Amino acid sequence: MYGTPLAAPKMKRIYLDHNATTPIDPEVCAAIQECYHAGYVNPSSPHASGRQSRRVLENARERIGELLGLRSNAPRADHLVFTSGGTEANNLAIFGIGHNCNATLFVSSVEHPSILGAAQELENRGVPVVRLPVDADGVVSLDRLESLLTPTTRLVSVMGGNNETGVLQPLAEVVSRCESRNIALHSDVVQVAGKLPLNFRELGLAAMSVSAHKFGGPVGIGALVLRHDLNLKPLLFGGFQQAAFRPGTEPIAAIVGMCRALELSHATLACNAARMSQLRDQFEAILASELPQIKVHGSSAERLPHTSNIAFPGLDRQALLMALDLAGIDCSTGSACASGSSESSHVLLAMGCAKPLVNSSLRFSLGRQTTQDEIEWATREIIRISRGLWSQSGSFKSATGPR
Repeated sequence: MYGTPLAAPKMKRIYLDHNATTPIDPEVCAAIQECYHAGYVNPSSPHASGRQSRRVLENARERIGELLGLRSNAPRADHLVFTSGGTEANNLAIFGIGHNCNATLFVSSVEHPSILGAAQELENRGVPVVRLPVDADGVVSLDRLESLLTPTTRLVSVMGGNNETGVLQPLAEVVSRCESRNIALHSDVVQVAGKLPLNFRELGLAAMSVSAHKFGGPVGIGALVLRHDLNLKPLLFGGFQQAAFRPGTEPIAAIVGMCRALELSHATLACNAARMSQLRDQFEAILASELPQIKVHGSSAERLPHTSNIAFPGLDRQALLMALDLAGIDCSTGSACASGSSESSHVLLAMGCAKPLVNSSLRFSLGRQTTQDEIEWATREIIRISRGLWSQSGSFKSATGPR
């Protein structure tokens, strides 16, 4: 009789796709589980159990607002509108603030697909839309913004940090140009929240979008932050919850999980930002020293501390992605919302990158859990696999030059 076969050793995997989703923190899981064990009910119910659930919900809302820098003193309190995530928050901002057919909407050309898709739909309905150009690093042109703004401009949407390249936008300068014309500025700060200091009131924004699963919270919960005086047209109807901005029963456990994740990320924000930035710089330096032909997109601009978008000239990004996946490295070809698409990155194209560079680019994004050993292991594998693919394709010499 033969013994039970030994299981094959589990492959070592290095997760470098935190911009798509950061794995949920165990403490967040525990907070969510506690909510389910507590048996919270519909927070809109008037009975004692409903009132208790409402207190838990509003305590979490108040704490999230405090961490994000909202003004809480009535009657000028800012609004924190819970949504299903960043995509819904962005759509609610674009359709809810910029819905007037007589008003012009401005969006940067490197926005997340949930902004650009919503803008395209408004344009299909007859709303004028202007797409702001960016420079070679992906930074929005302030001069062009200044020259293009008109008296009919109602809303400008410029993201805080790019989800593909990590490039940070000069929000303070954009705010200043919009404020002088009484124009609302919305910012998708989904990739900034939990990674860098973020204060809604200090930024001077009219609205901003966040998503919990980008900073260790649960998938399916996010928020649109609104300045106290901003009018918003809802996308959903038939309920009075959240001042009717976004009706529907609030998911208490998910909101508590989002709150706990934000608390955890803020507790070590500066330390984690510095550590991730150091690891990212090391990651890029090792690759550049061994593969001098690579190009790091947006490297001359200020960037999020955890994001690196790199072109491997002469290689196909999908082939490289699959080879790295087989070797145990999780990364991405760009936005997670478009990862199954064969279309070239609209962000890199807007930056003026040549098609061969665009089609050879991968995104690597780190998290709080990323270690020094993982970076060293990942760079060794990326170097080995890239050289192998260049050699197989016959483009190694042309890509690297004489050796």
